[in-house]
Amino acid sequence: MADVGQEEDFEAAKAKALKIGAEKCYVEDLRKEFIEELCWPAVQCNAIYENVYLLGTSLARPVIARSQIKVAQKEGCFAVSHGCTGKGNDQVRFELAFYALQPDIKVIAPWRDPEFYNRFPGREALLDYAAQTGIPVSSTKSKPWSMDENLAHCSYEAGILEDPNTEAPKDMWKLTTDPTQAPNEPEDFTLHFEKGFPSKLEYTSSGSKKTVTDATELFLTVNQIARRHGVGRIDIVENRFIGLKSRGCYETPGLTCLRAAHIDLEGLVMDREVRALRDQFLTFNYAKILYNGLYFSPESQFLLKCVAASQDSVNGAVRCRVYKGSFSCVGRWSDTEKLYDMSESSMDEIGDFRPEDTTGFISVQAIRLKKYGRMMAEAGKQM
Repeated sequence: MADVGQEEDFEAAKAKALKIGAEKCYVEDLRKEFIEELCWPAVQCNAIYENVYLLGTSLARPVIARSQIKVAQKEGCFAVSHGCTGKGNDQVRFELAFYALQPDIKVIAPWRDPEFYNRFPGREALLDYAAQTGIPVSSTKSKPWSMDENLAHCSYEAGILEDPNTEAPKDMWKLTTDPTQAPNEPEDFTLHFEKGFPSKLEYTSSGSKKTVTDATELFLTVNQIARRHGVGRIDIVENRFIGLKSRGCYETPGLTCLRAAHIDLEGLVMDREVRALRDQFLTFNYAKILYNGLYFSPESQFLLKCVAASQDSVNGAVRCRVYKGSFSCVGRWSDTEKLYDMSESSMDEIGDFRPEDTTGFISVQAIRLKKYGRMMAEAGKQM
């Protein structure tokens, strides 16, 4: 079992595993590497899938797969297994990782075995089996959706959610406060970044100022703040890697804040053309690679090096505010990066900028537009 920050009773899970026939049960604490190796680079490149999904499930799979292979090697196993459905993304993510990490490993995937899925065509049949054999499970027929939780998020799929026009039940959401029930006062905090990595959190708790620098504690604390204000809920229909569409509901509280703050700081300190290239190439492709389960690939390693190179100037801090499901940036500064000049940008002083220089700039930009306008006029066409 991988501890990637999900709220789970690991001792009870271990006892259950041994009771139903496991010879050994490993519970590996992967939280630190999950944050530092997967979540932080995702923040650096503002990773997002189809403009809405922050990849919470995808981000955790590489560290889980890597740890599973390490245990298999330690125990001398010839095979590993997973319980992923044959229709989903996770089967691809786990197995591609397994084969990259240990090319000769054998993978046992019950949900793709006709003997298994003909006997258990879906969750209803599995719930019946669990009830008949006395195996305790958290899902019920009244709440049959599938959940995946880690430090970054919790996802909900299947069951009544398969109808994309059915509203998610209020009692489904596990991590975040209902935004309508969130505190009536906003909460402010400050996030610091070094080379695009979150490096420090400053916030107020019980009337006293607090500072956090440890990566795990920082992530957990931002999560706590965002959760109590209902930040990070989305309800979407996405395109799975295998070609099917899927309706999913996601809670991603802390990562929503961290990514948005990082984007805001980049506006202050990052060169325009570097940012444009990163947005057009790195952000899209790294998110696609994560979603499709190709983290352990040459293209992934190449993109991660490019992400790091793009972040040399992303140093500074952002003042943040959360309130009833929303996140906003209310200020930002940097002591080292000086791309923003108040006197040049000011509408109340000239500074070093010469307004007459813009005349030539506009004239050059207008050359092709004038030609286009004349061509359209001669053809009798309107724009």
